[in-house]
Amino acid sequence: MKNAFFCAILLGAVAIPSAAAAQANITQTISGTRLDINATGEVTRVPDVAVISAGVVSRSPTATAALQDSASKMSQVLAALKQAGVADRDIQTSNVSLNPEYRYPENQSPELVGYTASNSVTVRFRDVRNSGKILDALVREGANQINGPTLVVDKPEAALDEARAKAIATGRARAELYARSLGMRVARIVSVSESGGYSVPPPVPMMARMEAAPATKIEPGEQKLQVNLAMVFELQ
Repeated sequence: MKNAFFCAILLGAVAIPSAAAAQANITQTISGTRLDINATGEVTRVPDVAVISAGVVSRSPTATAALQDSASKMSQVLAALKQAGVADRDIQTSNVSLNPEYRYPENQSPELVGYTASNSVTVRFRDVRNSGKILDALVREGANQINGPTLVVDKPEAALDEARAKAIATGRARAELYARSLGMRVARIVSVSESGGYSVPPPVPMMARMEAAPATKIEPGEQKLQVNLAMVFELQ
């Protein structure tokens, strides 16, 4: 029995370093020369969605009146959006606020003079070129605060995959160039990691027109979609 017991202890002791060795083998080793490459793939697309914030600001001597006025004007704005064919899923309330306004006489305590109420929505226009006409209609219905647009590609996945393929091709070509210059060859790709990617551009401030003027136009232009890869190669 004693011999069997000691054998079991010895077998357990041997098993511990074996497990540790198995864990260590998970990390890939490079027997040749390591080459780190950063590669970028870039494509362009025409944005097909314009994201714009539209709202109303109301001022009144009382908080209740300010809120009611902003709510009434926002109802007209929402009705105009739906009449223009904007779907409910593309309209989202982004802000409702109420703030007191004070007057500050010299050498006297501040005096409450009224309240300012703000009510705004974020709208996704899927017909970019005609969105300017809708904005003009919103101003006519009472909107007096407009910010944007942020122009985006609605479904960028296919374009990003194209950018990834370009980045990989660029990385491979660069590795081959280094290898030839060093009198070596590319043995294999050890690892690839992605960073960065598609970023939404910041909105461009836009002032609401409060009087008759030429129609507002929004030009989509082109947008760059970019993917950055960090690639590790083994050269031999």
